[in-house]
Formats: sequence, structure tokens, C-alpha cells
Amino acid sequence: MNGSHGFQPRPARVDARGWGWRHAGRAAWAVAGLDIRIEPGERVLLLGASGSGKSTLLHGLAGVLGGDEEGESAGSLLIDGAPAAGARGRAGLVLQDPDSQVILARVGDDVAFGCENLGVPREQIWPRVHDALSAVGLDVPLERPTKALSGGQKQRLALAGAVAMRPGLLLLDEPTANLDPVGVREVVTAVGRVLDATGSTLVVVEHRVDAWLGLVDRVVVLGTADGGTTVVVDGTPEGVLGRKGEALAAAGVWVPGFGPKHPSPPATTAAEPLLQADALAIARVKRGRRVTDAAFAEHVIARGISLTVCAGEALAVTGPNGAGKSTLGLTLAGLLPAAGGAVHAEAPLARGLGSDPIKWKSRELLTRIGTVLQDPEHQLLASTVRAELEIGPRALGLDQAAIDARVNPLLERLRLDRLARANPYALSGGEKRRLTVAAALATAPRMLVLDEPTFGQDSRTWAELIGLLAELRDEGTGIVVITHDDEVVTALHARRFELGARA
Repeated sequence: MNGSHGFQPRPARVDARGWGWRHAGRAAWAVAGLDIRIEPGERVLLLGASGSGKSTLLHGLAGVLGGDEEGESAGSLLIDGAPAAGARGRAGLVLQDPDSQVILARVGDDVAFGCENLGVPREQIWPRVHDALSAVGLDVPLERPTKALSGGQKQRLALAGAVAMRPGLLLLDEPTANLDPVGVREVVTAVGRVLDATGSTLVVVEHRVDAWLGLVDRVVVLGTADGGTTVVVDGTPEGVLGRKGEALAAAGVWVPGFGPKHPSPPATTAAEPLLQADALAIARVKRGRRVTDAAFAEHVIARGISLTVCAGEALAVTGPNGAGKSTLGLTLAGLLPAAGGAVHAEAPLARGLGSDPIKWKSRELLTRIGTVLQDPEHQLLASTVRAELEIGPRALGLDQAAIDARVNPLLERLRLDRLARANPYALSGGEKRRLTVAAALATAPRMLVLDEPTFGQDSRTWAELIGLLAELRDEGTGIVVITHDDEVVTALHARRFELGARA
């Protein structure tokens, strides 16, 4: 990194004094009465069970929680002694979804975007862009299309955009959740390089902690007690995870060496095919469109895919970012057309319909193929959690008693019952994920296509979700799970289908 451009930021100090935040329309506070201090230059790993307020704290420090219409705050949340909401440019936030953070079409323009919004003089912006890209190890031309980057590269691009603004406080909210192992290493290495060069204060939220233990010097675990948010334990990584590891794991914190229990393998061997792909080519095109021969090379991500989804079996689709896993899932689910070859539903799944799921109506898909998208917010429709779960059963014409019989057990099983009246958009990332899984299950489909169903989960909710999927598998549901988490593959005793990297 080029020091001649004045790149060195001043590390920030963080103080929360009785701070809290409550989303509009929620009775419960997402964070309440939190007291914590983070000294300049500290590198903090923030842990806690799902819904403990970790992301809310980061978003509060980044000043993106919104105004009075979005919720209400209590106490004080300070950066360098000033309210965090007004400390423009002092904090840089990187989120979990690489695609959601890419704003502009070219790499250089995307990195420059934040600087431009801060009013940085133009003659200073491009030296900052070059320095930031160098700091994160993203050696690509400034003109490179952002859509051509891998997931790990996009996450480093988002990090570069934050670094270019020269924040004294770097906030990372599960930045590796949607990345393959190579991408995880790329991002962690890039963060380490940035911190070594700048000395910035770091707060990172990550459920899986292994990758970050060599980088952080402090671990803080949040919890709830008597309606408030507390620091359950605070200390060095060795002290917190070593001496308190077993107790933390029991509370849902991911602790190396204290992983959750896996379900038993299926009692019987899957035999009945539900869906087959034959020489399938997949492409990111809109539903109802076919890829023309002229556009084939531009749109197609992968081809020659042949696989079978069977009743009573879990099929895990794995592979690097950019290989087309999510696109394959949408194609199998009847939400994207095939670009070549065929997707063929067998009679036990089609149940009187034609063999091509892309031709089925939405209501016909409900009881046949349930789908969970990678981004939960892309499929949230209702104003409350309960109403979200009732959409599918209501579309099937079920009466209220039958709807309740489906919805109530899902609310309880996936720990959403206390959130039944909450706005889905006010939930944590892990809670949103459990909600979309529950919504897919509410219509009792014969087959499930789940894209990263366990991201954002603490170890307890992860185990409960995996246990539920294993039960559905054993009851004869065909499950396709798209995942970067090898532990999901192992826990579900899944047959693996490895999708190769994009050429």
C-alpha cells in the first residue's frame, strides 16, 4: 500500500453505554442496555447465538439502522466519543452477500463509489482506489466488469470499497458466509493485509470462527438476560474458547472442537427417482425465455449436467463460487428454463402434470418442489412471520384450522414462535433464513431445493434445522441442498454432486 497517498487512518475507539435498538413494530429490543468498550486498534471477534444482536450492533456502528421511522434507540453508541450515526466515514461495513454489495459495472468505479459519496476530492480518489485494491490483493484491471468476478473476488472488492474510504473502524458481518473455502482464505488474508497496513480497529461477526482465530486478539460473546443484552464472556481467543468452550457451545456458539451432534444416517436406501437432469445446460436467464444459439456462449454457465434426485435422499450440490450452483438449483426447481438438455420430473413428483417443471404453475409447484433462495429477502412477502408461513397453505385453499396445524409446529420447531408477529425484514439474517425454510416446508412439498439453508445459524439452530431436514429425508422427501458447508454434507449423509468451476 502506498503511504505517499496518506492512507494511514486513525484507529477508532468504540463505546456502547446502555445502548439499545428496537425495530419499528417490534415489542422486543434487538439490543438492550449493552455496555462495551473496544480500544483503538483492537481486533475483535463478536460471537453469540442467533438473534443476540451482533449484526444490529455492527449496523448501528456503521450508521445504517435508519431514522425514527425505522426504529428507536436508547443509551449511546459512540465512535471516538461522538455518536456513531453521525461519524460519517469513520466506519466501513462489509456484509455477507458478495453480490448485494456490488453497485457499479466496473471494478475501479465500484471501489471509488464510497469515496465519491464522502466528497473526497477527485484527485485523491484514484490513488485511494489503487491503494485499496493493492491492500486487499485484488490484482485486476480497473476496467474489469464486476460481473466477471468470483464470489471471493467480489467480497474483496467490497472490502476494497470500504478500505478506500479510510475508516478507522472496519466492520465485517459474516463476510465469508457465502464463500467457498478458497474464497474464505482470500478474504481473511485480505483483511489481515489491510489491518497490518492501516492499524484500523476490527469487529468481525462470524458464526464459524476457525478462519479468524489467527487474526483477532479478543473474543466477545453477546447473550441475553432479563430482557437485556449482556457480554457473556470477554477475553483472549484462547481464554474464551478454551476455558469456556463447552458452556458456550451448549448455548449455541460455534466453538472449534465442540460441534453439534449429527443425525443418524437414513435407515433405507433411496430408490424412487423424483427428478432427472439429462445433459443439462444452465444459464442465468429469465423464466419463460430460451437461450438462443447466438447467445449460448454468453449466457451458459455449465453444461453436460446429468443427475438424479431420489425420494428419501439428500443430494448436496457443491463447488466453487461462480460454478453455477444456485442457477442449477433454480433450474431443477422449475424457476429457470434449461439452456439445453432437459429436466424431467418422474410420475411420483409430477402427479399428473407434464414432465417439465418450468411449465408448471406456481400453485402446482407448491406441493411438488419447495425452494429456498440464497438471499432470504428475495422471497419475503408478508408483514408478519406468521403471515409469511400462511401464504403457501392459504394458496392451496386450506382452512384456518389446517393452516394452524402446519404453521404452529414450524414456528416452534425453528424457534420462530416468539417472532410470530414480527416484520420479517426486522429479523436477523439467521432468523430470516429459518423463516424461508419454514415457508417452503409449510406446503409439504415432495421435493426441496435449498440454497445455503444453514448460513447465519448458531450451532444450536444449525443442528435443529439439519435434524428437521433429516426427518423429512427419512419420510421420503427428496432434498437438494446447495452448500459450501462440508459439515452439512456429512450431517445429512448426502450424496455429493460437484459442479466444476466456470471456464
